[in-house]
Amino acid sequence: MKRIIMLILPVLVLAGLVVGGFVLMQALKPQPERAEEEPRGLSVFAEAAEIRDLSLTVKAQGEVKPKRQIVVAPQINGRISYVSPDFIDGGFIREGQVLVRLESEDYRLAIVRAQSGVASAEQRLAREEAEAELAQQDLEELGITETSPLARREPQLAEARASLDSAKAQLADAQLALNRTAVTAPFSGRVRERSADLGQYVGPGQSLGTIFATDVVEVSLPLSDEELGRVGLPLAFAESSTEKGPDVIFTANVAGQPRQWEGRIARTSAAINPQTRLVNAIAELKDPYGAGSDDGVPMAPGLFVNAEIEGRYIEGLVRVPRSALRGVDEVFIGDGPAGKLDIREVDVVYSDAEGAYVADGVEPGELAIISPIQAAFDGMTIQVVERMPDGELIQRTPRNKPDTDSEDEAALAAGDMDGVEQ
Repeated sequence: MKRIIMLILPVLVLAGLVVGGFVLMQALKPQPERAEEEPRGLSVFAEAAEIRDLSLTVKAQGEVKPKRQIVVAPQINGRISYVSPDFIDGGFIREGQVLVRLESEDYRLAIVRAQSGVASAEQRLAREEAEAELAQQDLEELGITETSPLARREPQLAEARASLDSAKAQLADAQLALNRTAVTAPFSGRVRERSADLGQYVGPGQSLGTIFATDVVEVSLPLSDEELGRVGLPLAFAESSTEKGPDVIFTANVAGQPRQWEGRIARTSAAINPQTRLVNAIAELKDPYGAGSDDGVPMAPGLFVNAEIEGRYIEGLVRVPRSALRGVDEVFIGDGPAGKLDIREVDVVYSDAEGAYVADGVEPGELAIISPIQAAFDGMTIQVVERMPDGELIQRTPRNKPDTDSEDEAALAAGDMDGVEQ
């Protein structure tokens, strides 16, 4: 028995020492401090809203067309005996210039025949006038006062006068036909194409070619109802001396070089296009081959151009980044000192890739949040970091223990959004 006790006693003493040491260590261990910092909110980037004036513009495209373009055609039959050297594709023509002349011999003969008819009618009228005068003298010598018009030869005299008028009309018609053997240009311009040549027999209305005036060209620009309002055009607009249309800048590449021309909206179309539901605004450019050209390069018909229409000018709007606009009319505003999210409804006047312009709902200097936020709600706790125009990042929400967030601060200072809690 004593031997067993001697064996067990050391084990018990050793176990007691281990347990006592563990209890002593636990008793002497310092208690951890409790953190009083509130849960940290979501870190978001924001940019300051700023006051801006807005000059609205509308972009459109269209094809250049001449304001006046006609098909050159004769009014009579005949064989072409002359073609102007300017009456070629691309030729310049002047108002009143003879483009084509038809053979005139037949029409000159017709004038001779008509002149002969006039002479015969004049001789007949003279004879009837003399006979009527003799008949009146005979009646007076016989003392007859009441006679019929036939006895006084009044119907015969009227017929002779009518015959003379008819003969003169035939002469005028023959002269007119002779004049029409020369086909002239009704305006100054250019020849688009020619479809007849020397020696060809043509008839009335047959196309000899196409010409267009170079004083004005126009471009039809299809606009939506919203775009009409942006440029301030009513549905039925026509430019007048008191009401000028919006300015238009046309651009296109010609011979590999960018070109620019300045025109003006002259009118809008009379009706809405039933297929596209758009309204055409007709822009005009005066003297495209002269003063309206770009360093001698004209805005020629057939050219496809881009157009930028000057719109309304609005002062005193507030601009926020385009990425700050949520949906149609909401902006998230970050209250930096309080670290809270404020969801605002705004009146958006216009937005593009650069920003959204609002008339109400945001004040200049407020921080518009540009970071994506899921399940956002009003009053949500956030950490606002302002991005300055030069790219610098500034922490706008104060922190209780900055040493615990050193990794986030390093990421913000480097401009790395992946290093910030999103």
